[in-house]
Amino acid sequence: MTNLVLFGPPGAGKGTQASILKEKYQLVHISTGDVFRYNIKNETELGKSAKSYMDKGQLVPDEVTIEMLKAEVESNEGAKGFIFDGFPRTRAQAEALEDLLASKEEEVDAMVALEVEDEVLLQRLLERGKTSGRPDDADESVIRERIKVYYEETAILKEYYKKDDKYYGVDGVGSVQEITERLSAVIDKLV
Repeated sequence: MTNLVLFGPPGAGKGTQASILKEKYQLVHISTGDVFRYNIKNETELGKSAKSYMDKGQLVPDEVTIEMLKAEVESNEGAKGFIFDGFPRTRAQAEALEDLLASKEEEVDAMVALEVEDEVLLQRLLERGKTSGRPDDADESVIRERIKVYYEETAILKEYYKKDDKYYGVDGVGSVQEITERLSAVIDKLV
């Protein structure tokens, strides 16, 4: 199995690249955002719990997020591996992911981070905001706050994966194909 954590700030292109990489390497793409939306829409117990925190503007506790991701992994028995997108976001989540994969005699092979300068991210998100309908993509101050929070929350995780030589930073600027080629060069060394 190949298990990747795909990381990068908002607007780095994680969703675009995950779609390409999941096909190329036949991996299951697990997006935290998609998992949350599915559970909330279908009013699962975990979805109701997550929504109760989100409705108050609070972060969903690690335990709820971890249970949702665990259910996703377990519903994909026999997969060749996973691309985790937007997870883990905290050290507790990284440790829980390690434990979950260890219970299946697996591990995270790499955290691959798309690195993009803040001003490029800002322009990408403002451009996306013109068509996405997402209010958080249309307001420059909100975008800057999202980028700031990303760096504050994930700095610890970069070091967490670096200590085991599992962190790979990849230049996230260029054409979609150029970025895919850079990511593939890293992944090909792992598979």
